[in-house]
Amino acid sequence: MTGAEFKPSLFHPYYFIRKGLFSKVNQYSHLLRGRLLDFGCGSKPYKALITVDEYIGVDFENEGHPHENEQIDVFYDGKTIPLPADYFDAGLTSEVFEHVFNLEEVLGELHRVLKPGAPLLITCPFVWKEHEVPNDYARYTHFALKHMLEKNGFRIRTLDKSGNFIEVMFQLRALYFFDSWYPKFRRIPLLGFLFRLFFFAIPNAVGSLFSKMFPRNKQMYLNNIVIAEKV
Repeated sequence: MTGAEFKPSLFHPYYFIRKGLFSKVNQYSHLLRGRLLDFGCGSKPYKALITVDEYIGVDFENEGHPHENEQIDVFYDGKTIPLPADYFDAGLTSEVFEHVFNLEEVLGELHRVLKPGAPLLITCPFVWKEHEVPNDYARYTHFALKHMLEKNGFRIRTLDKSGNFIEVMFQLRALYFFDSWYPKFRRIPLLGFLFRLFFFAIPNAVGSLFSKMFPRNKQMYLNNIVIAEKV
């Protein structure tokens, strides 16, 4: 099952970014088939959304992201995925590219292990805080991702975004209160609940309403969503 962390309620401080990612992965999951590579799989949070013949999770051990209780099938050394060429029918890599310093080398490896024509579903943040430090290296625009993917043997099928200007504003507000103030209240059950109600749940509901009421400006957004395929 998909964990509550990745299909959040209004009380969750990461409501907009996680809701948007869940919705977009679900929207494009039908493109993934056969033998799937989940690159940077972690706990495989979207596995329940994807119906494939074989689901193989690959990840890298690093100091910013311990892997206790995660479902990693294959570890790689940061340079070479230890699997044959033309091995996978499809690929998924979600919230990984910002943690990869040698992204063009990794794109070469992803291209090698995917079969010709295989779709690759990519998500990575555009607006988000530093995380999994010190292994947080970059934020990408659509233009940068398109350039690097095409340079490394992929064709772009879809460039999409999750979130919009209003959702970004409400998400960053919740993030500030979660990081800066919530730790002071969370140990007291009643105060913790009231804090989540007034600083997360109600603003998340208002932000969702405003996002529907007002024109959607996507010049500021939360995540890149890309469908590429191996040429």
